[in-house]
Amino acid sequence: MKITDQAIDQVFTDLKKKCGGVRNDYFGLLYLEQEHGVSREQAIGQVAFGGNDYGVDGFFYDRERRNFYLFQFKYSESHQLFKQSFQRLTDDGVQRIFAAADQDTQQNQLLLQIKSCLMENQAVIDRLYIHFVFMGDPESAEQSPVLDSLREDLENKKFLVEQFLGRSVSLVAEFKSAKTRKVGGASHVHKTRIYPLHLSDTITRAGPGDERMHVGFVRLVDLHAMFADMGQRFFERNIRAALPQEGGVNRSLFNTFKRIVLDEKESPHVFAFNHNGVTLAAEAMTKADEGYRIAAPRLLNGAQSVTTFARFLKANEGNQRLAERREAMEQLHVLCRVVIGADADFITTVTVSNNRQNPVEPWNLRANDRIQLELQEKLRDDVGLFYERQENAFDNLSDEELEERGVSSGRAIELYRLAQMFATVDGDVDKLARMREVFEDDRLYGQVFNAGRLRADSRKIVLCYKVHFRMSRLLRDISDKGANKYAYINRARNLLWALICQGILNEKGLEERAEAWGQSLSVEADYTDWLATLATTRCRFVLKELVEDKQYKAKADEGNYSFLKTAAAYQKCMEFAHKKWKWTRRGLD
Repeated sequence: MKITDQAIDQVFTDLKKKCGGVRNDYFGLLYLEQEHGVSREQAIGQVAFGGNDYGVDGFFYDRERRNFYLFQFKYSESHQLFKQSFQRLTDDGVQRIFAAADQDTQQNQLLLQIKSCLMENQAVIDRLYIHFVFMGDPESAEQSPVLDSLREDLENKKFLVEQFLGRSVSLVAEFKSAKTRKVGGASHVHKTRIYPLHLSDTITRAGPGDERMHVGFVRLVDLHAMFADMGQRFFERNIRAALPQEGGVNRSLFNTFKRIVLDEKESPHVFAFNHNGVTLAAEAMTKADEGYRIAAPRLLNGAQSVTTFARFLKANEGNQRLAERREAMEQLHVLCRVVIGADADFITTVTVSNNRQNPVEPWNLRANDRIQLELQEKLRDDVGLFYERQENAFDNLSDEELEERGVSSGRAIELYRLAQMFATVDGDVDKLARMREVFEDDRLYGQVFNAGRLRADSRKIVLCYKVHFRMSRLLRDISDKGANKYAYINRARNLLWALICQGILNEKGLEERAEAWGQSLSVEADYTDWLATLATTRCRFVLKELVEDKQYKAKADEGNYSFLKTAAAYQKCMEFAHKKWKWTRRGLD
């Protein structure tokens, strides 16, 4: 029997006086009945009907298989609806169920039922399943970078489950369709990532909440072991991926390792004095016989040191000298701060603050903002393009890895350039001269990366974005129409970009052009010809009229073209364009 609108309406009518809640709450009740054979009365006690659910909508314990299930239910085909409740489950739900020392008087009856069932069966539960059940395709949910990030955060709470149960258990997080019964192909059976950490000379400081920071010296080989096991996930809380190995910093580090380990020209004890240190975030850190054990670590800064050390070891594989100098390698220490018990927002603040002390541009510090994750997912899903929100992330991915992520190789959309394009489409050409301020000022940043961008047509984003690849050509085309007449044209570069974007968006055949050229960063010949036509037969006449306008003519005659970089000049141009060709200011939707 399938779950239908009619079935939900019927059970809602039958039970709403008894159970309360809203109509869609009863989707979970029907799912438990049909998927797990739960009786109606039993299911009523295992589903949330409104209230403070902490991101948990239902539960079920399979005594025969010794599996405990937690559910989130969304009666929709859209996996996007999981994001907020996923966050609640990660931030509060797992802690409240498995580790809370106090009680929340506002919690719903479901959480009390869950805790009671867990306590009763604590000794025999072998596996914890967290199922995200909806009517859509689980594969689409699996491909979401936002949900992937949230799931990683959730899975890192596994140590709380194991502390509660007193032993190691499996944790499986899956997206599941109630319509087809399909499960996401990348089902996660999560391994608790716990590593030894030789942290010496430690001091500890408490944070404003439950956070704690342990400061000491850590072995570089310990950090390398974590990276070797976790790969790029070790850096996912960082604001950028590793810089190219040919960069000056990495070359210097590589040569330092060679001098210390292979050439014995420097003492390994000097390394800690010359290194700025690293910061780790972790879910937990416990004392062990030979130091500590750390759960679910993430490196917030220091990726260059770890990746360069890994390259050094790779480059010297099979070198007997490396084995002989193992003790020297183990003496390579760096100053390390380990942050424990912090939520995602706190970690983001720590990451940004740590990296402000290094030569990092302000746009890099926004790499892990929720809107950036959402844009990465949107551009991949809509047009199959990689959005490089983390500096150098695209260069660090192989063609095979790009294919696995469902994006094309070649070029990536860059965060900084995308911000410029959004500002040009908005007509805020003045912002292009102060992009650093835009990323440093929360108000300006919120204007450029507002929530409306997620509703934009990604094909139109691409059409306007890749204009900048041909700006030099377009400026030359206009100049060729009269070098003296258009001597100012290079100073109007940003204004021209903004006008061409409006020309694109006011095009009568926009839908066909978007379909043809808006799903790739290739700069097609026909696309370039179209831009050239807009530049020479539309935009140049608008710019000519601008510099001859009585408001600006005197300045232009003096050679003062600073007005070309103002939003007021853009507004005047759009007035001219409306009179000539009925252009109106258009957005990307």
